Amino acid sequence: MPLLARADARFCSSPCRQAAYRERRRAEQQRVAAEQAARVPAELTDRPRWVRYSPRKVPLRTDGRFASVDDPSSWSDFSAAVKARVGEGVGFVLTAGDGIVVVDLDHAVEDGRLLPWAQRIVDRLPATYMERGRSGTGLHLWFRGAVPAGRRIRRGEKAVEVYSDRRYMIVGDRVPGTPLELAELHDAAGVIASLV
Repeated sequence: MPLLARADARFCSSPCRQAAYRERRRAEQQRVAAEQAARVPAELTDRPRWVRYSPRKVPLRTDGRFASVDDPSSWSDFSAAVKARVGEGVGFVLTAGDGIVVVDLDHAVEDGRLLPWAQRIVDRLPATYMERGRSGTGLHLWFRGAVPAGRRIRRGEKAVEVYSDRRYMIVGDRVPGTPLELAELHDAAGVIASLV
């Protein structure tokens, strides 16, 4: 006796249902990534330094293969990175020649509010493009400037890292009310060390 399909069935089989679910999930991730990416400064989007990233924060090419922060051929332009269907979102590769510095405040947010030590740093630096880290407890401040090498400053629970080369930063979760442009910050590591 043949099995009859239910009249109200949305999918012909479990594999079809699972494929549809995966497609909806990918489409939602793409929509969110595109919305977040629209809040990124043109100073970054105009540069061909973009990668995708995996759920484990591994940089990916737009075709899904691994990307490298040392290999420009594994990067793409902003538009291609946003449109790619692999990974979770987009990231920007920092290179020494670009003069872009990211100040990463680790464990700076608690219950949605900046901790006092982080607030003091933010208040003393020029207003600039700022994003929340993926963990929800970090903050990334983007500047034009130079740092000879990555630098980590840790004093007690305060942890500040300064990057400008051979790193990639996940982007798109802009802090509301912050500028959509990068401020100048000369001697970023020295300035940060004096504030921590």
